[in-house]
Amino acid sequence: MNVIAIHGGAGTLRKTDMTAELENAYRGGLEQALTLAYENLKNGGTSLDAVAIAVKSLEDYPMFNAGKGSVFNSIGKHEMDAAIMDGQYLKAGAVCGVSNIKNPVLLAKAVMQQTDHVLLSGEGAMQFARQVGVEMEEDAYFFNELRHQQWIDLKESEVFQLDHSDKKFGTVGAVALSSDGNMAAATSTGGMTNKKFGRIGDSPIIGAGTYANNKTCAVSCTGHGELFMRSVVAYDISCLMEYKGMSLKDACQLVVYDKLVKIGGEGGLIALDNNGNIELPFNSEGMFRGCIDKDGNMKIEIYR
Repeated sequence: MNVIAIHGGAGTLRKTDMTAELENAYRGGLEQALTLAYENLKNGGTSLDAVAIAVKSLEDYPMFNAGKGSVFNSIGKHEMDAAIMDGQYLKAGAVCGVSNIKNPVLLAKAVMQQTDHVLLSGEGAMQFARQVGVEMEEDAYFFNELRHQQWIDLKESEVFQLDHSDKKFGTVGAVALSSDGNMAAATSTGGMTNKKFGRIGDSPIIGAGTYANNKTCAVSCTGHGELFMRSVVAYDISCLMEYKGMSLKDACQLVVYDKLVKIGGEGGLIALDNNGNIELPFNSEGMFRGCIDKDGNMKIEIYR
């Protein structure tokens, strides 16, 4: 069976705040990513390739806070993070604090496949990108008027913001199960508007924002990264399944609606297990999300 699920961020997403045109644009971006990834799976592609294809599509779509749509940091630059993980061999690759990388998820994949490391950061990661020929872009490629205005509104303050004013956790991610039974997960983000001091969130941290293990599940998170790191959310769900024998649904519900809520952790995640079951839980008002299930049915949703 082939299964794919994706997200484009969670947060304060209300239908009353969204124009029909804007909603259609978000839905279009999600549908495009799902379709490309699912076609890959149907044609015999790996789950690892599928999640990279889905996340790359979302990175190229300026509506989402990753790749081209990344937010500005405190000095008006873009610093992006991404991770990818293979559930068959527990191999993983990640990058953090990178600039001018067109598709950070592809750089993370290169780290996994072409080095003995898991996580490369900053200038070293960019040096590696140049060495292996990962596509780069000038600053102008990443310029987005909405994102720029969000930064202008905050840049003289000590405030940082989770994407849009009115909390929106801008991250994109994908999880997939291929017909050979292998799972994979990938996550990519531009982080927080006006973030300082080289701040890194949960997205590139294996076990916090991204995790895949064929024994249990594949998970990609979106939310207030600090709380997701402190809770080791993605790995916690896998552990609850492996060591307590919980179902994917029960593990996700415990982590998202109980454990995270108790420490003020807002956001959500996408997850699937090795039977093709999909869970898309979130404790915020909405989450951009979509999936194609084991019967080939596509579903795209934004609101609760």
